[in-house]
Amino acid sequence: MSYSIAEAAERTGLSMDTLRYYERIGLIDPPARDSGGRRSYSEDDLGWLGFLSCLRMTGMPIRLMCEYARLRHFGAASAGSRKQILLEQRAAVRERIAELQMCLSTLDYKIDNYETVERRVAELTPLAQEATA
Repeated sequence: MSYSIAEAAERTGLSMDTLRYYERIGLIDPPARDSGGRRSYSEDDLGWLGFLSCLRMTGMPIRLMCEYARLRHFGAASAGSRKQILLEQRAAVRERIAELQMCLSTLDYKIDNYETVERRVAELTPLAQEATA
């Protein structure tokens, strides 16, 4: 199965401009062309784009993604280098998750505190109304 650039963009969630940019900087190999010269993306292309989107979502810089993409062309000979890039990115992601978990705990604490304050205000409001009546 092959996909036009518009279909590839829709399936991957990336814009057509991003697909062209990724091709221009070497993140993706130039896709095949159909008889009209239009880009034709394969299932493998979409799989690679999905992986790139995952890397991007983890906060991996484009520069490092390009290095990973370059290394993959060396096949098994570059497996160790590619693995190292992913190990370092995983460590960074875990660190960021821990930071976000601490922030989430702080938000939960503050929300719980405000709920307690709101309950106290609600309990005191009828008493204040009775005192002014």
